[in-house]
Amino acid sequence: MLHFEYPVGILLILLLPLYYILRHLGILKQFTLPLILSDWNGSTFSYSSKRIRFASFFARFSIVLAFILMVAAVCSPVVSHQKKIYTSSGTQIMFVIDTSPSMAARDMQGKNRLDAAKATITEIVQKADGASFGLVALALDAALVVPVTVDHQVFFDRLDSLVIGELGDATAIGTGLSTAVYHMAQTRAPKKCIVLITDGENNAGEIHPHTAAKLAADYRINLFVVGIGTKGMVPVEYVDPVTNSVKSGYLDSSFDENQLINIARLANGSYFGAENTASLANNLAEIVKEQDVTQSFKMMNVNKPYGSSCLWAALGLIAFAWILSHCFLKEV
Repeated sequence: MLHFEYPVGILLILLLPLYYILRHLGILKQFTLPLILSDWNGSTFSYSSKRIRFASFFARFSIVLAFILMVAAVCSPVVSHQKKIYTSSGTQIMFVIDTSPSMAARDMQGKNRLDAAKATITEIVQKADGASFGLVALALDAALVVPVTVDHQVFFDRLDSLVIGELGDATAIGTGLSTAVYHMAQTRAPKKCIVLITDGENNAGEIHPHTAAKLAADYRINLFVVGIGTKGMVPVEYVDPVTNSVKSGYLDSSFDENQLINIARLANGSYFGAENTASLANNLAEIVKEQDVTQSFKMMNVNKPYGSSCLWAALGLIAFAWILSHCFLKEV
């Protein structure tokens, strides 16, 4: 909703018609010595081109609009909107994402598996108001990318920064899960869950996935596992972050879903298969919806001032009018 902090300033707009009235009455006209061709029965000056006449009109219109914007700036325009402020904690969700080279397989409607996961997570999180999200990346090793936070923009920025192969070329599921559990164990939230997105089997790390799953259960953290990708020969292409060289070829995509199902069951969770972007989106939406909790909130008015924007726009119009008049119309 738009309103002005100093609405009385709108009266300054009356100076505009007053100026033209005084000009018409000849009161504000400058003293000039008319030496024009009409004094010798010649024709008076007029713009011969429609383009020139339009440019002259546009220059004067820009000055009038600049004056109106300056009056608006004096009135200090403010746009107000209501923002929902939560007064109680919501669900905490930690995404654990596989970034091993196999996630570069392009079998998700033209996208590789990692890009499809990132795009789908972004879409889901944008709709999840009140929840907090975190991110762990895993491959040969695992790393906390961003702890659980209500600042979704920070989460999006860090999610977008994930690169295939930056943590090695293996899959340490147990290390990734235990990293997530460690950073969520002591947090206070009505619900906590981990969403593991992977396309492979555990083949690295010193912590067994079953150990990490049992640890999640001990801390009452729900675990959901999403097996992403299709089976068979799939084209793979990605840029190695270490050598900066392009690696491409074909991947014989196959992994034992039973292992992922067992990991989920040990933490009293569920397993979902996602062979395309639609099923991936449906599965993640179902998980987030299932973990939703009722939160208390209050509405707060948020004001955004636009006075400086109006002033800068007015100065820009004045500069434009000056350039148009002196450079194009050659007026002095």
